[in-house]
Amino acid sequence: MAWLMLITAGLFEVAMAYSLKLSDGFSAPLPSLGFAVSALLSFGLLALALKSLDVGTAYAVWTGIGAVGTATLGMIALGEDVSPVKVASVVLILAGVVGLNLAGGGH
Repeated sequence: MAWLMLITAGLFEVAMAYSLKLSDGFSAPLPSLGFAVSALLSFGLLALALKSLDVGTAYAVWTGIGAVGTATLGMIALGEDVSPVKVASVVLILAGVVGLNLAGGGH
């Protein structure tokens, strides 16, 4: 159950970053509200997951989901540049998160 909460927290982190971009410096009310709700849910679920997961691994997974998800969403939905270096970097982030999990950081 902790892993499901952690993955969901990571997805809310992606929603948080996307809403922050759309908020236009908090001048757009609805995306600003989306940011606040996503942030509360993301941090809340992370806190609950940390009750039974190692902090280093959990934080790496959470930020990894956020970084990979946000970079991918930016390239797909926001028209940000796609380059071989960006794609390779996303793959390296994924490899690092998987490596930490294989090293035995979760219960």
